[in-house]
Amino acid sequence: MPSETFVVDWLLASDPAIRWQVLRDLLDAPEPVWSAERQKVEREGWGAKLLSFQDPDGQWAGGSFLPSDFTREEWQATGQPWTATNFSLTQLREFGLDPRSESARRTVALIGANCRWDEGGQPFWEGEVEECINGRTVGDGAYFGVDVSPIVERLLGERQSDGGWNCERANGSMRSSFHTTINVLEGLLEYERATGGTEQSREARRSGEDYLLARHLMRRLSTGEPVDEKFMQFLHPNRWRFDVLRALDYFRASSLLTGAAPDMRLKEAIGYLRSRRLEDGRWPLDWRVSGRAWFVMDDGEGEPSRWVTLRALRVLKWWDGRQAEHAFA
Repeated sequence: MPSETFVVDWLLASDPAIRWQVLRDLLDAPEPVWSAERQKVEREGWGAKLLSFQDPDGQWAGGSFLPSDFTREEWQATGQPWTATNFSLTQLREFGLDPRSESARRTVALIGANCRWDEGGQPFWEGEVEECINGRTVGDGAYFGVDVSPIVERLLGERQSDGGWNCERANGSMRSSFHTTINVLEGLLEYERATGGTEQSREARRSGEDYLLARHLMRRLSTGEPVDEKFMQFLHPNRWRFDVLRALDYFRASSLLTGAAPDMRLKEAIGYLRSRRLEDGRWPLDWRVSGRAWFVMDDGEGEPSRWVTLRALRVLKWWDGRQAEHAFA
């Protein structure tokens, strides 16, 4: 297998959205170094490109969840669209657009003034009705400095008895969903990072984590059988979809925030992640969701992916590092 230097150099020969995270998460560069690279997200590459598609009123594609000109017929023909405000904001958060930047502050204010949910017409920062959507809205709002505590309170009251969440709850579902739960967990983690959270939000996050951990991120609790083959296939952007790597990256972030040791119930998923590494040290993009998107950021399905590789390497760096710490403790 080629040296780690080859893979890191390949990652660095990319977009600022990738480079600053490589500097911080893989190379342990000092904050002034990675922060300077992060500032480029607003002005260069994917971040600047996505910002260039923003409407004058602060929205993207004229809508909150759906583009203003989108039809159900197009959804059936080509798939769910990803160009409206909700998914664009989440993408900017993943890129690492600095919340203190002029573009971020302007966007937050304009969306608050002009964006309304397709579902009920309520202001964007008040949240929607589906837990998946509200999980992302909490994550985006907390990251960009919005008070999203009312949405958090709503999510806390919508938890299922098994500890997680399901956006089909309103339609009678009594069991949690991997997809919904990871969206809510990421939102609650961002809220906790921004505010410290509340006793209730921290407890809810722990119960959601336990829902996934009890199932080893991939197995049915009742039979131990795999839940869904798609969970084992890595994609980017994930949008609302769960996969094992997304969950591992969440647990890494949770551990780094709280100082908790890695949970041994992640061991099977870590082993699977290692097994998917290509001979050249990178990881492939297994698939990409269909539907409208502003642009693509990978070379195609089956090809090495910088986003997947970045996430995989920082998960393994965290896992191996924490295991070593505890071995010598």
